[in-house]
Amino acid sequence: MQAAYTEDQEQFREVVSRFLKAKSTATEVRRLMASSEGYDSAVWQQLCGEVGLAGTHIPEEYGGFGFGPIELGIVSEEMGRHLYCGPFFASSVMAGYALLNGATETHKSAILPDIASGAKIATLVLDNLNNPEKVGSVLKATDEHVVSGTASIVVDAHIADLLIVAASTSDGLGLYLINAGAQGVSITPQEALDPTRKISRVSFTEVNGERIGWLTEGLLSRTWDQICSALAHEMIGGAQHLFESTVEYTKVRVQFGRPIGSFQALKHRCADLLMELEFAKAATHHAAFCLASDDGEPYAASMAKAMASDTYMEAARAGVQLRGGIGFTWEEDTHLWYKRAKSSEVFMGSPPMHRERMMKMIETASSQNNGEQP
Repeated sequence: MQAAYTEDQEQFREVVSRFLKAKSTATEVRRLMASSEGYDSAVWQQLCGEVGLAGTHIPEEYGGFGFGPIELGIVSEEMGRHLYCGPFFASSVMAGYALLNGATETHKSAILPDIASGAKIATLVLDNLNNPEKVGSVLKATDEHVVSGTASIVVDAHIADLLIVAASTSDGLGLYLINAGAQGVSITPQEALDPTRKISRVSFTEVNGERIGWLTEGLLSRTWDQICSALAHEMIGGAQHLFESTVEYTKVRVQFGRPIGSFQALKHRCADLLMELEFAKAATHHAAFCLASDDGEPYAASMAKAMASDTYMEAARAGVQLRGGIGFTWEEDTHLWYKRAKSSEVFMGSPPMHRERMMKMIETASSQNNGEQP
């Protein structure tokens, strides 16, 4: 199993970082989060066509570049650092992984190339974003492939062309393809704490869908792990930005005739935050290495999501507090990352849920190793 980034991967990070540094400035983030669409279509086409990021982890036979969770983690980390506003996470990560894991070969070949090129924007519709065990409790599909039900939170559904819907059937959890403009589909944008990631409520009233595959319990769990690994990378990227910008602020903010970063209490606070950040980064990178090699601890993704969530929130709180009064103002950019940290903390499962999931996996593995029934 890989244990560190290669030179090529570090160069890839530099390319992604340069692009996002130029295209996702704080000023641009503020402009986009105030718009109804929430993204710049021209930048999205550049990201997909010129840089090829949307197809990072999609195999070459489906129009992608054939990399894996490690490279996708690098992209997600840099997007978190620069707070990129766009449908990358919904279309490439969430919908992309669901299709790769659950769709038939015919449907993968038909749908994934458009996602990799950016020609179509897709999103994954789940009726529960808190726990994979509860997916399929609201969205239902008949044997005639008629889908009904409501998903309360769907990322970037308002700009999606394709809805990849997980709905329960008499035979298990089916994967359905529905056009966003199909009759019986209702997409209602919702006000969110984090305006940089748009969410909508999606309702289906006897909508005719095309069944494109199945998500067994194992495939759904793997899809959840892959999405959470990418999300954890995004979070540690955001935490890294907050840490660096906060330390830089303590060097230039003068109080009582000296930089506040010279005070012992603030030094300790920053040192503690650095240690917590490094632990979370190690766990997150390890999760991607495990997924890439299909080896290692089965609970690595949940551990990474829980640790990254806690670290991101701690970095966000420190970013506000160490800036004093200015940290609470709208003009200061820290609140943009704070809101992303808070929303990501519970997105795809809260830290307590992931720790419970991790413990269940450990118990199951222990029982199997001892020859007991799980």
